[in-house]
Amino acid sequence: MNFRAYRVYEEAGGVRGRLETARFEQLPPGEVVIRVCYSSVNYKDALAATGRNKIIRAFPRIPGIDAAGVVESSAVPDFKRGDRVIVTGHELGTGHDGGYAGMARVPAAWVVPLPAGLSLREAMALGTAGFTVGLCLQRLEENGQRPEAGPFLVSGATGGVGSIAIDVLSARGYAVTALTGKAGAQAYLRALGAAEILDRNTLSLGTQPLEKAIWGGAIDNVGGEVLAWLTRTTRPWGNICSVGLAGGTELRTTVMPFILRGVCLIGVTASGCPANRRAEIWRRLATDWKPRHLEKIVTREAGLENLDQVFAGVLNGTQTGRTIIKIADE
Repeated sequence: MNFRAYRVYEEAGGVRGRLETARFEQLPPGEVVIRVCYSSVNYKDALAATGRNKIIRAFPRIPGIDAAGVVESSAVPDFKRGDRVIVTGHELGTGHDGGYAGMARVPAAWVVPLPAGLSLREAMALGTAGFTVGLCLQRLEENGQRPEAGPFLVSGATGGVGSIAIDVLSARGYAVTALTGKAGAQAYLRALGAAEILDRNTLSLGTQPLEKAIWGGAIDNVGGEVLAWLTRTTRPWGNICSVGLAGGTELRTTVMPFILRGVCLIGVTASGCPANRRAEIWRRLATDWKPRHLEKIVTREAGLENLDQVFAGVLNGTQTGRTIIKIADE
């Protein structure tokens, strides 16, 4: 059985990808074989497929940390031919061939049944970005975050995580402030539900261990100086979810926000999410956490042949919202 795949190679001192014809026997082992209909593009995908970060451990590799499709065969009773399923996270696309291909073969423990209320296309409109937002919401709820705690800041607001977070949080009663460096994104962000928009290019970060307490909580996609600033400006008992590193991996702050204001810094990882949380988060993303403006958030649908161009847009900061990769009809 042959199928199209975007495969990356380490060659000539760099990492390069190309569209090619792959054979089923080239796929790594797994109990469930899936005919992939849709995938998506996340920041991690762009880093992995271009070699900007050493995310892929061994080459060649089919990247793509998200996949949604139809079961072709299964060696376990939990899934049968024709089931619609989702696979995100784990080692998909990094240590195991991923979603940028017509077929995928994966361990059964990675597979989640498509919940009622979502199509395969909608599942990939959400993808790891939406799943990450769901993890944030779950952790925030567990830690007592409420809309009445004050304005809630979302950094990296025009990206996939940021866009979905603004949509879902505003629907749940939060007054969301979108932090962005894109001057032309105001109409897009307000359409998703942002109450205020803060220009990252004019942001004064301050230098004190504690600055004026402004935010009831935050979801941060940036890291670095922005995350440090959030620790200094979050109100007492507020929660910050850290999910990204586009602005840097170092965190220079003090213990003062934590021991004097009770601020909580929550780490969120989609790839390492325990199995008992995964299905429940997808269920809620199909129901009460489903974004109201998902079609606005999907700003592009592309094919495998367009991946190089999409990666460039993600890495140079010109991409807004989510890009779906269509591989086959449902």
